[in-house]
Amino acid sequence: MIQIGIPSKGRLHEPIVSLLKQAGYRFRVDGRSLRITCSGSGGDTALVLLRTDDISTLVAAGILDAGISTQDIVEESGAEVAEVLKLDMGHCRIVVAVPENGSVQKPSDLDGKTIATSFPNLAGNFFSKHGAKPRFVEVGGSCEAMVPLGLAEAIVDITETGNSLRDNGLRILSEIGSYQTVLVCRPENTENPEIKALARRIKGAMIAQTYRLVEYNVRRDRLSQAEKITPGFQSPTVTALEDSDWCAVRALVPQKQLGKVMDDLEALGATAIIQFGIENCRL
Repeated sequence: MIQIGIPSKGRLHEPIVSLLKQAGYRFRVDGRSLRITCSGSGGDTALVLLRTDDISTLVAAGILDAGISTQDIVEESGAEVAEVLKLDMGHCRIVVAVPENGSVQKPSDLDGKTIATSFPNLAGNFFSKHGAKPRFVEVGGSCEAMVPLGLAEAIVDITETGNSLRDNGLRILSEIGSYQTVLVCRPENTENPEIKALARRIKGAMIAQTYRLVEYNVRRDRLSQAEKITPGFQSPTVTALEDSDWCAVRALVPQKQLGKVMDDLEALGATAIIQFGIENCRL
């Protein structure tokens, strides 16, 4: 039995559940069970629903075989785990934010000052590189209100757009790092066949999200022009139709190019242009 830790709630829970289902794992989250057995995975796989903060620590301890967490939490925990796959979701930045109209201009100006943060280790490493030793007050969750309330002189916190910081009269002084969601395991397990299969399935689902399958009919004398529009992953699939002057074409198209591709095919005279979503793939 391979056990995979995933967030039990929060902004990453639903996207991760959706990605795993797209990767071929069949399960149902009922809101009561904290350990869920999957089917359709070709083996015994269980998902363990946990606090995101605990996942990398439990993986490092060998209690979980693998886990899905975020790079910032993994780094903050100091857990000795190996990053197997970046999942291209949950992107965020950790920044140092100070009062909009304050006098602080550089990190070293915060030496000896009080900083509220949920990331004391990350923050400590950052400020030590700048020759500063602030006093860190560890708080849970969002800490933008700590400065307006007069409880801290700066914060180190997660941001995506920076809007919440501005709403609280703060500006970004420095960026500590950019982070995203990752699949991790213990360093000695990176070559484990089950872990590698898990990574391949997830990667296949991720790639599938970036492509669409396009089918259309086109006159054979315009096929070479159509193939330039839809070259496919290696080459398009071309099938003869009963009318020998026409053929059917099927090709993978990057989702970002889909609109222009369909417009160009229509302008070329292609007909019955249809696009399909892809659940999973191996390219």
